[in-house]
Amino acid sequence: MEIRLRASQWLLWCGHAARIQLTIVLLAGAAFASGAQAQFFNTTLYGVVNVDFELVNGRQPDGSNPTVNRVSSNSSRFGIRGVDYLGAGNTAIFQIESLVQADTGASNSWPNIATRETYIGLQGEWGTFRTGKFYPPYDDILPIFGNAPTLTTSILSTAAIWAQGPLLKGQGGFDARLGNAIRYDSPTFSGFSGTLYYSTRDSSGDANGAIGNNGDHPSEMRHAYVADVAGFYNNGPIDLGVAYEHNYNVRAPLGRNDDAFSVAGGYDFGTVWQNVGVRLAAAYEYLRYDTPSGSLKRNFFAVSATVSVGDGVIYAFWGRSPDGFGSAIDGTQIGGLSKGPNSAATQWEVSYSYPLSPRTLLYAGFVQLANQANAAYTFNINDYFTAQGARLNGAVFGIAHAF
Repeated sequence: MEIRLRASQWLLWCGHAARIQLTIVLLAGAAFASGAQAQFFNTTLYGVVNVDFELVNGRQPDGSNPTVNRVSSNSSRFGIRGVDYLGAGNTAIFQIESLVQADTGASNSWPNIATRETYIGLQGEWGTFRTGKFYPPYDDILPIFGNAPTLTTSILSTAAIWAQGPLLKGQGGFDARLGNAIRYDSPTFSGFSGTLYYSTRDSSGDANGAIGNNGDHPSEMRHAYVADVAGFYNNGPIDLGVAYEHNYNVRAPLGRNDDAFSVAGGYDFGTVWQNVGVRLAAAYEYLRYDTPSGSLKRNFFAVSATVSVGDGVIYAFWGRSPDGFGSAIDGTQIGGLSKGPNSAATQWEVSYSYPLSPRTLLYAGFVQLANQANAAYTFNINDYFTAQGARLNGAVFGIAHAF
């Protein structure tokens, strides 16, 4: 239990705790036929600034392997969220969250607010309903085995191969934040909970093009959609999750059906010796894509270990996708995945994170993403040009602050 809490501590700070709050409280008594009723409204300003210095290299088409020094912003954001208490245990909820380019301040690629988790919904003992733009429950598998101590972001993100994380939804990715979405999360019963999710691919609002994460007019005319179902168990030292996602007529330009299935589990052994705690986790994923010549399929296997030593946390990860297979012709490619021999890829990393306070975190790590000759996976966050057969290496030194 101890190591699971430590490993997820910063995710909790980013999402729910230790932030400078802008709070508006409205208490109003109103007379009704049935008596007086009090109302309460709370609004919170929150955010994360997360920047690192990276040393990255990777084989280029000309055979060179230059090292790139760069400063990167890793999912830095700010937002505002609120709760309106409706009575009888029910609340209305909303959130508007925007990306921040903390390394440059540039906004040309993300010119609008509400570029991240943005929604309105209702919540009660019956569960939570939301509609807007947010991740499907498939993404909730990642923190069970992924790099939670370093906030599941930066080039250390463990969704480089898993879920083809770097790809947009219309390109075949399964770790995309989708617009035009509806999500229901059940209450938790003895540690068990479930989630249903549906996203249209319509052209309302910011269409973002056929390959984007919202949809366009041709997509809605062919009735394209994304559907998810997931189940989770979180009780004491045990974390389990299973998720399935179906993309119907989604992938551009003509629409293809794609499927993803993933399962993950973690067990927190707690303190095993003096001030040392250990948590182990594992994951499996199966992807299937429709192509003009047949199906393109892939497996993925991963293991991870999170070790607390005093206040610091060491995280280690290894994940591998064997050769792509299926009925498609050899050489068929979607993202980093190719059909045929020599299309396997391996990602491994080790990192250390240390909290200077409940709000400020230092971290460092090394990651390698090794593609065989016919694979072309790249980093999930702050990608680096990847030719087939590239071996990417990256060293990271970062600092993050949540408010």
